[in-house]
Amino acid sequence: MRVVTRYAHSIPKLVCPGGESGLIISTLHLDRVVSVDKRSMRMTLESGVTLKNLIDAAANEGLALPHSPYWLGLTVGGILGTGAHGSSLFGKGSAVHEFVVGMRLVVPASQDEGYAKVVCLTEAEEDLNALKVSLGVLGVISQVTLQLQPMFKRSITNVQQDDFDLENRIAQFGLEHEFADVTWHPAQRKVVYRVDDRVPVNTSGNGVNDFIGFRPTFSPLLATARIAEEIEESHNGTNSKCALSFVRVSSILQLGTGLKNNDLQFHGYPVIGYQNNMQAAGSCLSSPEDGLQTACGWDPRIKGLFFFQNGISISVSKIGQFLSDVRKLRDMIPNSLCGVELYYGFLMRYVKASSAYLGKQEDSVDIEMTYYRANDPNTPRLYEDVLEEIEQMALVKYGGMPHWGKNRNIAFDGVMKKYSKYKAFLAAKTKYDSNGHFSNEWTDGVLGIEKEGVIIKKDGCALEGLCVCSEDAHCAPDKGYFCKPGRVYTEARVCRRGEHNITGDLVSEKWISPLLTKISHSSFVLSASVWFYWYVFKIRRH
Repeated sequence: MRVVTRYAHSIPKLVCPGGESGLIISTLHLDRVVSVDKRSMRMTLESGVTLKNLIDAAANEGLALPHSPYWLGLTVGGILGTGAHGSSLFGKGSAVHEFVVGMRLVVPASQDEGYAKVVCLTEAEEDLNALKVSLGVLGVISQVTLQLQPMFKRSITNVQQDDFDLENRIAQFGLEHEFADVTWHPAQRKVVYRVDDRVPVNTSGNGVNDFIGFRPTFSPLLATARIAEEIEESHNGTNSKCALSFVRVSSILQLGTGLKNNDLQFHGYPVIGYQNNMQAAGSCLSSPEDGLQTACGWDPRIKGLFFFQNGISISVSKIGQFLSDVRKLRDMIPNSLCGVELYYGFLMRYVKASSAYLGKQEDSVDIEMTYYRANDPNTPRLYEDVLEEIEQMALVKYGGMPHWGKNRNIAFDGVMKKYSKYKAFLAAKTKYDSNGHFSNEWTDGVLGIEKEGVIIKKDGCALEGLCVCSEDAHCAPDKGYFCKPGRVYTEARVCRRGEHNITGDLVSEKWISPLLTKISHSSFVLSASVWFYWYVFKIRRH
């Protein structure tokens, strides 16, 4: 059995039921705020409550959840199951589970006990550290009690600068601002530092975070943008990807990334607003029902965006070296990361060392990379090798820790060895669900139970991250992609297109046919038009 939220999203097979006849239990109606104690500033709520409803209910009582993920559509159970977080090295850090002080869990039981029983844990009990990040394998989280804070306001200013000193500045910047984060656009050689701090509640301003990527978007435009991206991928449209990424990033920054002064539009920095209005976004979830004329960009009911997303945390002490290696790789192939910038670049958030058994082991920077995914798993991406090298560099060379709700299988290969208290977590699992009723094949593979690992070796397995290639068949030799060493991290093994096709734009411009050049140009014009008309559509809606 697997317990899922109303949206049941995860990039790895975390939410899938096991076996041939697995059962899914939904928390759709487990959505009540049970109680709020203003004196102790504690709130008890059911696990199906969304982040939006949580922070709004707290705000109605003059309270605030100090940290949260950036997406309002997550539920409390989903947040705790995957260790979701915001960005901060201050206080207890940015992970929501650090503010859990109590939990109710429904677990399997004997026939005499009615086959199920309720377990109640408080902050005084060690097992709570297993439940805080549970992967859903310990039972059904029914209620959670959170420690909140008095309502406050935040002041946000995005500052774009050249990226020449990013490696040296990244660690210190996280110590300078309570909610700081960093977005790197490596192909453009730019970085955006988010100067984000709490301010007194009487500070003037009623700002709102309505992040552009989480707004409702006209469905035909999403479909057209996907078609354009597929054309660019299939015809090596590197130049058009880079041109379009520049347009998109520039447009987003000019619009304040979606921040609004006084809940209307962006007039300039700083944007100051109440915590519940600034900490997360997701207006595409609450937009009017319009027969899917508009949707969230990744809504599976429309043929819109389809992507992979890596979330890997690297310790603060090593993050500068990692970024230096990525810079070297970028300098060798300048246009290779434009595809990531189409999804707004490398988002880097700060996460503090955790008390949870499966939480972060030390103060870290979580790096999120979002990029194109083909509909056919046997189709390689443009510059397939570059992102594979960065992924392996982060995980192996720098010992990165995977986000539990994101990443490809290779991120979880042998991952339990990186957690100092994994045996305590397994002991808790045995205690609360000894027969593995709430596990599936994927979680068993990750946890090393019966099945060792989640690596699947077969033809083309490296393209989807099911394996690291060790032979050409793991890539796409029929499409000209072969297993090669990394360029900077030479221990990496990556799927690289035949050398005569990957030496850069000069080679492409010399050999690509006039027809493909025209198609690539048309693709850019089409994508740019989609982006332009999307903004026109939004303006007209307002």
